[in-house]
Amino acid sequence: MAAAQKHIDPVRGESTWVGADMRATDRWLYRLSVHDVADLEHGLASVRKRGLQIPFARSDFPIGEFADTLAALRREMENGTGVVLVRDFPVNRWGLDGSRLCYWGIGAHLGTALAQTPRAELLIDVRDEGGDQYKDPTARGFHTNRRLPFHNDQGDVVGLLCLRTAKAGGLSSVASAAAIHNEILATRPDLLAVLYEPYYSDIRGEEPPGRKPYYAEPRFSMWNDKLFCVHGRTYIDSAQRFPEVPRLTKAQIEAMELVDKIAQSEKFRLDMDFLPGDIQFLNNHVVLHTRTDFEDHPEPDKKRHLLRLWLRTPAYEELPSFFRPRYEDMEFWLHHPKERAA
Repeated sequence: MAAAQKHIDPVRGESTWVGADMRATDRWLYRLSVHDVADLEHGLASVRKRGLQIPFARSDFPIGEFADTLAALRREMENGTGVVLVRDFPVNRWGLDGSRLCYWGIGAHLGTALAQTPRAELLIDVRDEGGDQYKDPTARGFHTNRRLPFHNDQGDVVGLLCLRTAKAGGLSSVASAAAIHNEILATRPDLLAVLYEPYYSDIRGEEPPGRKPYYAEPRFSMWNDKLFCVHGRTYIDSAQRFPEVPRLTKAQIEAMELVDKIAQSEKFRLDMDFLPGDIQFLNNHVVLHTRTDFEDHPEPDKKRHLLRLWLRTPAYEELPSFFRPRYEDMEFWLHHPKERAA
């Protein structure tokens, strides 16, 4: 006799938006005011006066009343829509060095930065370096100009500061994982039950010594009344290269394809066209994101360039057991960084 299917409740709350909901409100949009920029410049001057370099602490970057604004934006990330777009960050005024310092300072007020690579890199340059994650199982998507399927990153919040845009393409889109969860519950509860079971995800050669080269995690899980979503079809497919990983079932493939289909649909998708000075913050547990192919400028100083942060934030101090290995690995690399290959 088949086991009884686990009862799954719909996700409640403001994270269950569809595209029309977000286009009808500006709650997730924030434009820096003259006073905000002045507060940030005060923090920048303090850091420069003391000769500090990244990483520096929140206390090293005093920003006056703007700290309260960032706390409100963090609440929107953690307990609201899960999406925040900050505009008018003056990248041209501050240049690359000043922009890095100010962006890091903002991140320090929002949470704790996580290591994004085995080299303990805390602030990543997102630009095309000629890789191809579809052909190379160790490649990372942020170093390519290829389309990135809907996915989420590691950490509680991912931040992207746009310094320069591409010549063409590179459109960003986001979708509510919570709304996708509820749609599958309403239309294909059998497949949602499959998504609550473990999938195996490739670590792409970045596992610490002694660790397995993959994670085993459900795609959706409710824990302490919070949704945790993990999605990234590319990493699931490449984990099949390990003989000990169970082969994907027809139902597992169909379930992942359904997540992608719903996320990509006009009803659920919200498109964003990045401009220089935009900062996108996304809650990785309840929001999926994608990026289209792009064509870059031939001149190196005009090529598309973003800065990425991965943050741990206070609302996610406790994590479900299946999710902890990701954070443990990031903590390991922070304290045991690999040397960069020559």
